[in-house]
Amino acid sequence: MSLEREVFPALAGGGLYGVVGEGTFLDIGTPESLAKADTLLGVELDSLQAQAGQVEYGRAYLEAGLEVQRRSLDSCLQELVQAANAVVRSLRGGGKVMLCGNGGSAADSQHVATELVCRLSRTLQRPALAALALTTDSSILTAYGNDFGFEGVFARQVEGLGRPGDILIAISTSGRSANVVRAVEQARRQGIATIGLLGEGGPLQDGVDHAVVVPDRDTQHVQESLLPLEHLLCDLVEQALYGGPAKGDSSS
Repeated sequence: MSLEREVFPALAGGGLYGVVGEGTFLDIGTPESLAKADTLLGVELDSLQAQAGQVEYGRAYLEAGLEVQRRSLDSCLQELVQAANAVVRSLRGGGKVMLCGNGGSAADSQHVATELVCRLSRTLQRPALAALALTTDSSILTAYGNDFGFEGVFARQVEGLGRPGDILIAISTSGRSANVVRAVEQARRQGIATIGLLGEGGPLQDGVDHAVVVPDRDTQHVQESLLPLEHLLCDLVEQALYGGPAKGDSSS
């Protein structure tokens, strides 16, 4: 049987189409060439199967993260509103917001401080809000950590910078970071209100005035769930102080 001389001429005029392809062309008209093509296609099929496995893994990962966020909506919303109101009271009274955390939580501390000092909604023109991430001064962190121990790097800054009427936001996916726990303890000794943005477990849940607890212990999924909660907290603060729209229209 010849495709060129018998099959294609018979199909011509009856809906035969051509497709321009890319890559290696292999004629499989002999047993030897068919075996060669089978070997090459086996490699391609293995690659496709591996990609399919990665896609399924990715889908399962993202679905698990979304499930944690859905559970956070049910369990965290009321506590988050109360925490936002506590921030508003502090700022209205001339206080400032201090934030601390480690690793990804340190990045979140800086993120929230940025949203408060700059702005969350680009449609809202407002004055800066007083917020400070205690994670950014490398000289203080390394000097105190070297001389006294890393567990006190945040508490020392709270001692020096904090005043009654301020508020401390402690971020910890485990709820048990020693330096964050000590910062909360120092804040409470100084009459400073405390908020925890946390994952399940650990002493911080019972050690802060307002505990916003993501109902999970997987660090990655807790971090993924905390970000929208942090944005909502900033949004609620802007609304209360300056009538900003709650549309998630972020400028950063």
